[in-house]
Amino acid sequence: MALRDTSSLHQLKSPKRDLDTQPPDSSMEEESDTRKINNSFLRDHNYATEADIISTVEFNSSGELLATGDKGGRVVVFQREQESKSQSQRRGEYNVYSTFQSHEPEFDYLKSLEIEEKINKIKWLPQQNAAYFLLSTNDKTVKLWKISERDKRPEGYNLKDEDGRIRDPSTITSLRVPVLQPMDLMVEATARRVFSNAHTYHINSISVNSDHQTYISTDDLQVNLWNLEITNRSFNIVDIKPANMEELTEVITSAEFHPQQCHTFAYSSSKGSIRLCDMRQAALCDRHCKYFEEPEDPSTRSFFSEIISSISDVKFSHNGRYLMTRDYLTVKVWDLQMENKPLETYQVHDYLRGKLCSLYENDCIFDKFECVWNGSDSVIMTGSYNNFFRMFDRNTKRDVTLEASRENSKPRAILKPRKVCIGGKRRKDEISVDSLDFSKKILHTTWHPHENIIAVAATNNLYIFQDKVN
Repeated sequence: MALRDTSSLHQLKSPKRDLDTQPPDSSMEEESDTRKINNSFLRDHNYATEADIISTVEFNSSGELLATGDKGGRVVVFQREQESKSQSQRRGEYNVYSTFQSHEPEFDYLKSLEIEEKINKIKWLPQQNAAYFLLSTNDKTVKLWKISERDKRPEGYNLKDEDGRIRDPSTITSLRVPVLQPMDLMVEATARRVFSNAHTYHINSISVNSDHQTYISTDDLQVNLWNLEITNRSFNIVDIKPANMEELTEVITSAEFHPQQCHTFAYSSSKGSIRLCDMRQAALCDRHCKYFEEPEDPSTRSFFSEIISSISDVKFSHNGRYLMTRDYLTVKVWDLQMENKPLETYQVHDYLRGKLCSLYENDCIFDKFECVWNGSDSVIMTGSYNNFFRMFDRNTKRDVTLEASRENSKPRAILKPRKVCIGGKRRKDEISVDSLDFSKKILHTTWHPHENIIAVAATNNLYIFQDKVN
């Protein structure tokens, strides 16, 4: 697949928790948009803090909106450019739609524990009306946000004047019928629900059910089921906490609902296994109905085997037939009808197998990479180091390594495949494995549900690429 940069490179900055949107080509003029009047903009490209690092990225079900969350607790929503006859080539671009502070830093006084504002996950709810709804979560609290547009304001109140001050009733001599007057379009984000006090450990994933009424939130040892209308009560459906914590051998790393079967969900563990559970069997799903695990090859066992086998992400395919999992070195595709071994295994960066010791010392071996399907489940994508990301075509078995960087991503330029040289003589277009920058990593990616448009988060930069258009 030939991908090109759609000039939608966004860099998040936060000295004032503002949003900086900079096209790579300085000759492109920023379009004025009345939807941006409730956002302030800052342009300081040499300054980025820890709070600016993007921690999650997610398309909505139509692909028209793209949400990012960062370590500063902000959610930034981008909207796709509407197609016009004069500028049909701009159809693939995304502009800032809304930005708001989702979570604030908190302190748990009972445990003397700071709760970070970092957004761990964002999940969109299916659109039911003109407004959009999304769930965002930090380590402890899930919030339901409503994002809506307002282009009219009421005027002509009887009990208050135009400035909003309450009028003296004795001065009211006649009744007026309030009217709606046009105004500049504003995009408002409102917290409609706050789901809290249900997790002892850090929330690592949330997933909306196909019934559109419930969702699950998952931490290291528990999976809780919530109703979207009820905030003060959740049901614990998985609990792997042992009676004696010294006997703890694994933790839950991710969980997701089946895309069609509202009673089925899967969760992965730090031991490299996946459990498929059916909520119809029992209220507490401690006993799984299917167990997926690949037997370990004794000849390749090492000190790092258990660490690199830990699953960092699990995703159902859109058709619900397959499961995809990502561990440190590979992506695996599982058929739900075959539990004993994966259907497909793809090596993401096998050239790092000889560098596990140094990756352990600098803690990179604990990085949690995500993986995504394309809309037809025929291609999968996941991230790597040096701002590389990998794509694997399941039909042709071809794979490609691409790079998301400001230097290589000029507007409308075709992305050139990158190759890593393990040893021996290095070719001109190759990069040595010893030259890889492990501080630059692609952990979070998302794919448009219907088109070949991808969003890639590289530290504090968001890159949006689309398939080549003639």
